[in-house]
Amino acid sequence: MSGALLVFAKEPRPGAVKTRLCPPFSPQQAAEFYACLLDDALAASAAAAVRLGLAPILYVAPAEACAAVAGRAPAGFRTLPQRGPDLAARMENAFAEAAAAGFAPLLLRGSDSPLLGEATLAAALEALTLADLALCPDLDGGYNLVALRRPAPGLFAHAMSTPEVLADTLANARRLGLSARVLEPGLDVDTAADLAQLAAARRAGRAVDCPRTLAFLDRHGLWP
Repeated sequence: MSGALLVFAKEPRPGAVKTRLCPPFSPQQAAEFYACLLDDALAASAAAAVRLGLAPILYVAPAEACAAVAGRAPAGFRTLPQRGPDLAARMENAFAEAAAAGFAPLLLRGSDSPLLGEATLAAALEALTLADLALCPDLDGGYNLVALRRPAPGLFAHAMSTPEVLADTLANARRLGLSARVLEPGLDVDTAADLAQLAAARRAGRAVDCPRTLAFLDRHGLWP
């Protein structure tokens, strides 16, 4: 059985996504922006999964939005609900569920990281030949990709969405006896400062996997 690429996604609903961009975005613009990020992430993930021999699985929150969000995914994706009372539990459950289905290794990515493409996924797989865990950090202290040889119950037993998430996960890895590798940093887009980072990446030719996202920002003049 091959490994699996798990994509975590939310329903693109005004007031529920990218709220830290409001203002300058309106809630409707934030939802449309996230929908572009999601569509880019799904397209890039589908293509990379084929070339890297991974099974693509889309995990959706809330559960009742599964059918609607599944309609955005390219062919080949299996769609499942995220299960659990918080992000840490939902991530742990997704890893356990995919492993129980026979998949290994397991890569879990977010859907708001426009620079996360095949090269980063391949680097994570390579890292797992030497380590139990690989993480791609964000500039805000979190991470946008978790790669595991096998599930590690308790790895995410800490507060999420804080500037200490990466450090806390690595500390838990050490406590659990897991070896870890940290990849080159990526970028989640949550704030206007992140948009400036995305603009810089575009000028450097590194924003090739997010054409819908760039076009949306161009069309609405929402660059900082």
